[in-house]
Amino acid sequence: MQRPAPLSASTPASRPEFVGEEIGVTPIGRPETSIAGSTIDPSQAAPIASLRNDGRDAADGSEFFSPTPEATTDADAEIGARAVWAAARARRRALRAEVRRFTGRQRRRRMLWITVAGAFVLLVLGTLGAAYSPLFAVQRVQVVGTTTLEAGALESALSDLIGVPLPLVDSSAVKAVLVQFPLVETYTLEARPPNGLVVRIVERTPIGTIRSASGYTLVDAAGVALSTTAEPPAGHPAIEVTGGIGTPAFAAVGTVFRALPDSIRTQVTGITATTANDVTLALGGSGTSVVWGNADDSEYKAIALETIMTARPPGAVYSYDVSSPDAVVVR
Repeated sequence: MQRPAPLSASTPASRPEFVGEEIGVTPIGRPETSIAGSTIDPSQAAPIASLRNDGRDAADGSEFFSPTPEATTDADAEIGARAVWAAARARRRALRAEVRRFTGRQRRRRMLWITVAGAFVLLVLGTLGAAYSPLFAVQRVQVVGTTTLEAGALESALSDLIGVPLPLVDSSAVKAVLVQFPLVETYTLEARPPNGLVVRIVERTPIGTIRSASGYTLVDAAGVALSTTAEPPAGHPAIEVTGGIGTPAFAAVGTVFRALPDSIRTQVTGITATTANDVTLALGGSGTSVVWGNADDSEYKAIALETIMTARPPGAVYSYDVSSPDAVVVR
């Protein structure tokens, strides 16, 4: 079998001719206005003419064209500005949303503190307004703690406090009234809402009487004159102190008398001292004396004296010497 001969490259049949007019292709760059035998309206070909050659050619001989910039109209500029502003507004809204999202806890905490502070301020203002209103004005004054003084007399003297709001009660005004009663040593004020005021009194403890030209003056341990009478007041010992009130001897007498228990204090009819180291007590009408010495360890000496008086009553004893409480001497 024989092999068929190859076709020659130069044979016209091996290279078909392509005619643009027959297949309807118009080469780029040619100003032809007819395609496949039809005529193109020059007004339709205007966009093609608006392409410009930028001077660059392809390897196959074709040319690159780029659109020619056309003049921007006012309508196009207005549309562009609106788009920019809309985008800016959208961006700001997004930023605000992000800020609110990330600061939500802080804002809630701030609102909580503001609410608490506002409630506290309202509570304080309401409390102060109620406290200083007539609803909390004094309507009753009660005096307690008196033994010698009459509570009714003190309450009548403090009647000017009626109608005064409890927070506005002036302690200096109360002191000015109570200083008129020498037996009042100290006092305290207790408010009992809504309308009560309690005055708690601590009376001075008289230790005896001192004889003077004006009579018998009842004094306490500080030497404050409580009352003066022409006759010796019953139930109070007579005090004889060298130098009188304000001396160390008188201070020692006051300390000793206040240290005595009630069972012995009621039996004392006289107290004498020339110095602070020789305080002596006189018991009842038996003439029994108690040599106390100085005021040191007065509480211990009082216990020792009470013990020995229980064992050996004053009626059969001339004197008790408790100046040395560890070794009491009985005569």
